[in-house]
Amino acid sequence: MIDISGKTAIVTGAASGIGLGIATALAEAGANVVMADIQKDAVEAAAHGLSGTNKQVMPVRIDVTQEQSVLDALAEAERKFGKLHIACNNAGVPMHGVPLTEVSLADWQFVIGVNVWGVIHGIRHFVPAIRKHGEEGHIVNTASVAGVQNRRGTNQGPYSMSKYAVLSLSEALEHELEGTNIGVSVLCPGPINTNIARGARNRPEHLGGPQIRATDEAVLAERLATTGLDPKIVGERVVDAIRTKTFYAFVSAVPADVIRARHRRIEEALSSNWVTHY
Repeated sequence: MIDISGKTAIVTGAASGIGLGIATALAEAGANVVMADIQKDAVEAAAHGLSGTNKQVMPVRIDVTQEQSVLDALAEAERKFGKLHIACNNAGVPMHGVPLTEVSLADWQFVIGVNVWGVIHGIRHFVPAIRKHGEEGHIVNTASVAGVQNRRGTNQGPYSMSKYAVLSLSEALEHELEGTNIGVSVLCPGPINTNIARGARNRPEHLGGPQIRATDEAVLAERLATTGLDPKIVGERVVDAIRTKTFYAFVSAVPADVIRARHRRIEEALSSNWVTHY
């Protein structure tokens, strides 16, 4: 097991929800935690709330869609703590309730910018930062159960697509880091009681600025509040995945039968006369 105590972790999207749950669990495990979020005031307040858990908590503002912002946050982390060991590329936004043909170009750019480019920037810069000192480390990328199946009737194609991408990026990263002392986990939560439904309210100006979809937000927020798991438990799941080097880290309610049916459909398609195996 990797020893988390004394290690330095950065968590994006750490002002609330899953990110705050992860940051809390890491701090309680003894890690130095860099809490990064696009909401400066909110992440500073969240870090203040954790100061009694672990005094080595530092809030930083980050826009994961902007490479320079990611580099700046990394530089602050290394300036404060010296070495980075754990990176949780967690920041994410929803995109539900709109059919694919009606999703605007700006909305596509937003969901891909945060959910996909945010992870890409994290991989490109946090991984080399961990590798350069040679000590044990871990990467956690937040996907979703939506990353392994498309839920019917929700019109969440853009969100699912972005989380499929996170899953694929994580699998590729695991292959590339095989044989090293850096582990990889892909977090696949089911419903979690967070405020992700209102994620577009923090949309950066270069991606169209803040946006409010009151009806869609209310529907998703109610579903998450009614069925969602406490984010603190998700944080505990992440700590366990890091310690045990678990790759597929599912947590909360998962539509297991739907996922198995999808995989069976793929396996059946491999039996086609049009396919040769290697």
